[in-house]
Amino acid sequence: MADYRRIADRVADDIATGRLKPGDRLPPQRVFARRRGIAGSTAGRVYAELVRRGLVVGEVGRGTFVRAAPPVSAGHALTEPAGSAPVNLELNYPSVPGQAELLASGLGPLLRPDVLTDALRTAPATGTVAAREAAAGLLATHGWRPGPDRFLFAGNTRQAIAAALAHLVRPGGRVGVEALTYPLVKEIAERLGVTLVPLATDGEGMRPEAVAAAHRAAPLSAVYVQPTLHNPTSVTMGAQRRAELADVVRELDLPVVEDRIWSFLVDGDGDGDGGVGGRVPPPLAAYAPERVFVVDGLSKRVAPGLTVGFLVVPQGRVDGVVAALRSGGWVAGRFALEAGVRWIGDGTVGRLVAAKRADAAARQRLVAERLAGFALRGDARAYYVWWELPEPWRADTFCAAAARRGVAVTPGAAFGVTAVVGGRGPGAAAAGRGSVMGGPAAGAGHDRPGWGRTEGQPGVPARGGAAVADCVRLGLGSVSPPVLEQALGTLADVARGAP
Repeated sequence: MADYRRIADRVADDIATGRLKPGDRLPPQRVFARRRGIAGSTAGRVYAELVRRGLVVGEVGRGTFVRAAPPVSAGHALTEPAGSAPVNLELNYPSVPGQAELLASGLGPLLRPDVLTDALRTAPATGTVAAREAAAGLLATHGWRPGPDRFLFAGNTRQAIAAALAHLVRPGGRVGVEALTYPLVKEIAERLGVTLVPLATDGEGMRPEAVAAAHRAAPLSAVYVQPTLHNPTSVTMGAQRRAELADVVRELDLPVVEDRIWSFLVDGDGDGDGGVGGRVPPPLAAYAPERVFVVDGLSKRVAPGLTVGFLVVPQGRVDGVVAALRSGGWVAGRFALEAGVRWIGDGTVGRLVAAKRADAAARQRLVAERLAGFALRGDARAYYVWWELPEPWRADTFCAAAARRGVAVTPGAAFGVTAVVGGRGPGAAAAGRGSVMGGPAAGAGHDRPGWGRTEGQPGVPARGGAAVADCVRLGLGSVSPPVLEQALGTLADVARGAP
């Protein structure tokens, strides 16, 4: 029998060199087998291998198509270049005018030889006294101020997540996550040998009863959740939902990893409880401090190339997480730590946060203008938008069509959690098999800024909560506003056409 992997390699080379382009349809398997002189079963294995590598996607009744993205995992799709598409709306690292100059001025004192000598030494996972004090002040918000003695430092937020999960979950353990989750958590889970269990959500985020039901079905080891500006939907939990979730995880004795990487865009807003212009409730850690591990960092506030991840650990858990950070090689570099401390202390981070809040709002206005009439879900303060595509588009064919027009976007499947990821235990229903949100029409009646703002407009298909395969996420932060505006217009033109 022919080695199906070698045949798959040759097809992969055709895709890499451009002989097969994004959106091209592969021949039916029987035709492929006849042309290559191989058995039909071997052709089936070739196609399955190409799907596994992320090079093609099969659509029932339509065929097998070359994907828009390069051959990388769903997690990498959000961090690596987007191939031939020059406008990348997969990446999402916001930058504002004058950012480099602002950062450079803060680095000046650090480059003095006497200071630099100290900054080039190694740093422990606990950082320095100055770093702990600076980070505690930066993350403090109304209703919550973490103690400096509970801070640990990783190279970035992804490493902080990995360290927390490595500390909390043994290989083969189960972690409950939102049915749509940060793609790199899927990759982290796979590397740690951990099973992700998708939990139902609604317009308030993760549903506490879903946590309890999953734990009863087979015990969970931990929960990972994004209560503030959830990526990709931008949902923010209200105070009551946070309190209910805290009660459930306390009753079940479950630890929680709370990801707050985007919370800087809304922390301290207004004086209410999460409505339009309202203040976002305190972190989940304020409701259950004895069991919530908070992860945050500087990559979105500052820049991805020189960053630090923060990990706020419950009392009595520091030593165990320090061991996980060291064994994973995830401890923050001393130079980045010292730079972060100076940027926090001299007000640079605060100025960047203010500028990025205004920038995100301006970009959302561009989205509302250029994609008016489409079913968008999001928050007017966020750097991303969840788009329920109009019929008959599906995410993969739309991404391929957009790539041919020079724009890369992320298919919804990159965020969907299948029944089993990483481990072998049973899971809940895969996110891609039904609505992207549990319960009634997601976001219906919500008054968060921008949430579902185009639903119900004339000409917008009423899909009742589209499946993941019918959605894409747009990252708004990594291109200039003029380029973003042009790209949004291009995407609108694509969506109004036919596959």
